[in-house]
Amino acid sequence: MYEYEGIKIHWLGHDAFWIEAKGKNIYIDPYKLGKSNLPSADIIITSHEHFDHCNAEAINILSSENTTLVGPRICQEILNTQITKKHEVLELNPDEHLDLDVVKVTAIAAYNTHRFRDPETQTPFHPKSSGHIGPILNIDGVRIYHAGDADKIPEMENLKPTIAFIPVSGTYVMDVEEAVEAAKSIKADITIPMHVGRGIGDLSFLEEFKAKLPDMEIVTMELEED
Repeated sequence: MYEYEGIKIHWLGHDAFWIEAKGKNIYIDPYKLGKSNLPSADIIITSHEHFDHCNAEAINILSSENTTLVGPRICQEILNTQITKKHEVLELNPDEHLDLDVVKVTAIAAYNTHRFRDPETQTPFHPKSSGHIGPILNIDGVRIYHAGDADKIPEMENLKPTIAFIPVSGTYVMDVEEAVEAAKSIKADITIPMHVGRGIGDLSFLEEFKAKLPDMEIVTMELEED
């Protein structure tokens, strides 16, 4: 667990985070929950529709009649039809904004520029046209950016969040070298590498990433599980 100005951040593996802030429990991209007895969610944010980000099984474990589910248009069918308990489902697309009381959430696009499902047709794993998001949470001025599944993209330039979660595995997303350049572009006060663990990417990539950025504050988190 990493704590910043009273905000507690737990890494649950891969791109999944549990954030405790102002008495609320916020989850981003829950998947393969290796930790039991997690508190019910007040808010769950999904970055895109792929099973390791908008995972109905994990969301159903965390969601209750008081949970607000948030995701881009491409996630709406899953959130509306496959999640049995929820308070409401809200849509958040790139360049949009939601005010959820304790947290304000905006989003930028998240997509691949050169990682292709089909190299011959240059079809990306995560096309920009799909409307996937990189959500940015604002909790009393602390801005937390979750890059989702993306390569280094122009939208990241000079975001200057307080904390940035960025992928490093090279599987469908940036590898370590590209993530280093993205971190320099984003200019977060604190950078936390992700998109490893739970069967995707090697945990050693976290320390490799940190070693390549000696002049930046890099926090490599421990995977929380039972």
